[in-house]
Amino acid sequence: MRFALGLTMGMLILQRLPVLPPGWAGIPLGIALFPLLRHRQVMLMAVVLGFVWAWVYGALRLTDALPERDGRQEVLVEGRVIGIPSPMDRGLRFDFRVTQVIEPAHQGVPRIVRVSWYDGVQPVKAGESWRLRLSLRQPRGMMNPGGFDYEQWLFAQGIRAVGYVRDTPENRSAGASPSLAALIPSARQHLYDRLGLALGDSPVAGLLKALTMGEQDGITQPQWEVLRRTGTAHLIAISGSHIGLIAGFVFVLTLGATARLGVMRWSPPSLAAWAGLLAAALYSALADFAIPTQRAMIMIAVAMGGIFCRRPLRTSHVLALALIAVLLWDPLAVLAPGFWLSFGAVALIGYTVSGRLGHSGPDRLIWRINWITAIGLAPLLLIFFGQVSLVSPVANLLAVPILGTLLIPLCLTGTLLLAVIPPVGQGLLGLADFIMQSAWRVLEWISALPYAQWTHAEPAGWCIVFALPGILLLLAPQGLPGRWLGLVMLFPAVFNQPERMESGGYRLTLLDVGQGLAAVIETHSKTLVFDTGARLSDSFDMGSAVIGPYLHGRGIDRLDALIVSHGDNDHIGGARSLLDSLIVGALYTSVPALFKEAHATACMAGQQWEWDGVSFEMLGPVGPGGKENDSSCVLKVSARGGSVLLTGDIEAEGERRLLERDASRLRSDVLVVPHHGSKTSSTEGFVERVSPTWALIPSGYLNRFGFPHSSVLARYEAHRVAVMSTGESGAISLDVGANPSLLIPQGWRQQHRHYWTVP
Repeated sequence: MRFALGLTMGMLILQRLPVLPPGWAGIPLGIALFPLLRHRQVMLMAVVLGFVWAWVYGALRLTDALPERDGRQEVLVEGRVIGIPSPMDRGLRFDFRVTQVIEPAHQGVPRIVRVSWYDGVQPVKAGESWRLRLSLRQPRGMMNPGGFDYEQWLFAQGIRAVGYVRDTPENRSAGASPSLAALIPSARQHLYDRLGLALGDSPVAGLLKALTMGEQDGITQPQWEVLRRTGTAHLIAISGSHIGLIAGFVFVLTLGATARLGVMRWSPPSLAAWAGLLAAALYSALADFAIPTQRAMIMIAVAMGGIFCRRPLRTSHVLALALIAVLLWDPLAVLAPGFWLSFGAVALIGYTVSGRLGHSGPDRLIWRINWITAIGLAPLLLIFFGQVSLVSPVANLLAVPILGTLLIPLCLTGTLLLAVIPPVGQGLLGLADFIMQSAWRVLEWISALPYAQWTHAEPAGWCIVFALPGILLLLAPQGLPGRWLGLVMLFPAVFNQPERMESGGYRLTLLDVGQGLAAVIETHSKTLVFDTGARLSDSFDMGSAVIGPYLHGRGIDRLDALIVSHGDNDHIGGARSLLDSLIVGALYTSVPALFKEAHATACMAGQQWEWDGVSFEMLGPVGPGGKENDSSCVLKVSARGGSVLLTGDIEAEGERRLLERDASRLRSDVLVVPHHGSKTSSTEGFVERVSPTWALIPSGYLNRFGFPHSSVLARYEAHRVAVMSTGESGAISLDVGANPSLLIPQGWRQQHRHYWTVP
């Protein structure tokens, strides 16, 4: 176990580095191994080995990349669709394995790219070979505090470029690929299509597809919310518990059959182990051997290997061997929350159940495991997700037997029989649908209970240092003196809150929401959100994907004011999610008719208030008429330490109106640039009158509008204004103190850089 922990630590250290070490650094590391080996310093040696292997692995993956150039790169390639395409509002998204670059002939293209095919898309199926003209760029995601790190996820998946299919006659299909590598994707697509036809428009069709094949695109946002609030999301994706269940079921069935048939030529346990391993592999193939299923397969292979070799293994030995095997196979596994949660759950169960006396039966054991994992994994859930389900033990007591034990064999059998005996397969899937809908109604009721979920700011690192050993002490055997101290050690993680600004000061955070605007102003005790980014689909908007996680990470569960500058989607799109999930004190907007049920107030010049010694003044809109952009709410936030002007999407006419009304009030230290830096805004007179030190531009990286325009950038440069954009820097934060001081914005991309981060 010491070697496994050391290996984990070494790999984790490497993954935290902003850049990979230079090649010559391998020499001292190699030299350091000799004395460690000689003196049998197992753990330190494992740390060095883990660091070096993760270093080599990461360096090799970095080489599989697009050449570093500005902008997009157009290529004509041939390759194979390697996963079931996901539907989008305007087309499909799928992963594509490039086998040949047609033109430019010597262009470097990563082996796996993620592409979208928009309007006019042709039917694309997994396993098919295609020739496609692609517009590719380096993988770059939004970078925000508390938000999902899309670049990290793509890197861990081996996807090293993203883009879209160009609409050209060169795009053509070669049909299903005859290669062996295409066999599994083609078979998965065939089963997936049959499953979709069998389930029809059932409200739980997406859940059953996820249970059967690991495809989660059909799960709606409200369904994900129920799963999160009840702590049952782990039961939906094909995970280690599912694969272990199938492997265990086949193992027991084979063991009983060989004993009954009197098979003596081979050892019955060995045959059963091989059968269980084969069943686990086939089930993993249904999930296209996704990375979580690879980890589960390795763990099961270790356990079955012990049986096959007739070597009794303790739980700790199986766990350590599986951990070593997973890390050697994929050092990037330490980046995934599922890695820590799955190994953490197994370790907790082994620590608290194995070798203990006093279990009166399987019912008490199941209940004990439920609450042990609920309590024991709480610190990790807070770190990764900022929330813990308080009803998880009860919900899992219902869901594990039904979703995990009953529905998985039923769905698998029904899906496979669709191709052999369709009526029987249809009947079994109909039964599965009925059971799922019945269980789902109960889960919805549980999720609606008051305080079903506890959200909390991400605990500080020092709090976790106390919380993890505190959990182990709390779950130690009864009779151990001082177990109550474990509860005390949890207090910092429970009650610690992020530091707020001092009275008289405020923090501006201009969030990275792609081509859109969302800004958060925090004073000592109040919070204001100015605009909410875009809504990109029925299941994805910036309110729930970016702003909500940021607020939760800061320990904020209510908004004292929400300002929606105007009705364009890239400013209003996330508002509904915020109104549904948070208490909002006041709502100001230039389009109050769109928020009748929220009792919105029309924003207008002259409105003002003060919070914690910080003044807020609405400078616009000035007068009716004109473009909707020029009717945007314009807000100035001022303290002794400096002022910020937020301008929405005003253009030249809106700027002229502000100058005519009271030009002196426009002077600000920081300007959130109007209309994302379009050439129709940031006029000469406006920039001169505001005279900012910093201009912050909310714009998406390589956005289709070409914002910020080069003429606008030149204008700010001529006025000696420093410029930052969210597209280049990610979220931009600025602390304005109670006293005058030097204002220096900080970009999240630069502050939290990893070696895979696109510069």
